Amino acid sequence: MKYSHRVERSIELISQYGGIDGAHHKQWLLNELIKTLADDYDGWVKSYEEGEDGPKTYKWDIGVAP
Repeated sequence: MKYSHRVERSIELISQYGGIDGAHHKQWLLNELIKTLADDYDGWVKSYEEGEDGPKTYKWDIGVAP
């Protein structure tokens, strides 16, 4: 089965790093997946961090590389 480059890269990342213990490493994997899948990573982070109290209501954690 042929997937788009983004999907193939996401599957590769999950296969390689999904089993590593540690919440900080899992967060790093989530961040790498967003970088791979989002058309505008910085815009996605800005949107994520906005909440009911305005900009920077939430903080996006980039995690720690394994």
